[in-house]
Amino acid sequence: MQENTTEKPKTLTLKFCSGAGAVTGANFLLQQNEEGGKKFLIDCGMEQGTAAADDTNWSDFLYNPADIDILFITHAHVDHIGRIPKLIAQGFNGRIISTDATHDLALPMLMDTVNIMSHDVKHPGVKEMYTEEIVQRALSLWEGVPYYQDINIDHGFKCQFKDSGHILGSAMLEIYYGTKKIVFTGDLGNSPSPLLRDTDPIEADYLIMESVYGDRNHEHRDQRRKMLEKVIEDNYNRKGVLVIPTFSLERSQELLFEINEFVENKRVPEMPVFFDSPLAIRLTS
Repeated sequence: MQENTTEKPKTLTLKFCSGAGAVTGANFLLQQNEEGGKKFLIDCGMEQGTAAADDTNWSDFLYNPADIDILFITHAHVDHIGRIPKLIAQGFNGRIISTDATHDLALPMLMDTVNIMSHDVKHPGVKEMYTEEIVQRALSLWEGVPYYQDINIDHGFKCQFKDSGHILGSAMLEIYYGTKKIVFTGDLGNSPSPLLRDTDPIEADYLIMESVYGDRNHEHRDQRRKMLEKVIEDNYNRKGVLVIPTFSLERSQELLFEINEFVENKRVPEMPVFFDSPLAIRLTS
């Protein structure tokens, strides 16, 4: 990325540290190419669901955590925040910046990760990295800012968050440097959503975007609702028990909302609904 002026060009280098070529584990390094240049991370997530995830999660970072000035977080899913305790345990002491809602969701999400990691017996040192004390340390470095507000970072940069429509608090990060703008989308929502605003429109000179569903089209929301309604009604008529595994953050709340709408509008019969996830209950509150 380069500004064409008569002065010495201002350039940045972008390094994909994880999360490229994989669905999870977002972690990008953006740095100024000059003496004493600033170094920013965008997300610091765990890889999940693959045999190679352990290799990425427990190998050394591709940078010195102590050299990082700011960590920007796009949203609170673990594949975007799950390695923050490791980052802090290995020397990071900079600013962490996200939207206000992401800041609020970070504590329950990270404490759930600490609980899961407490059962890890394969990796030496994990219990020293994933502790309540380190999570509290992360929150002491963490700043929440509103959408669309300029973020004060100086050094020739201007940044702000726009709504990505993915989960509560999810954001695209716009970074202005010189005459150019680079945008990191984080995960993008499937607008329209029953609970969230639509994804904001953006313009950029350079765009770094997630592409998990880049090769397929989703059904329209009305079609998805009809499919869910039919499954619930068919199961009720069979006197069955319907078990729906779902993500604790956002998907659980959307499902509860949709089921409640069905019942209130008498599209399905009233029936007992059990919400069996301590984390999802905390997040819903």
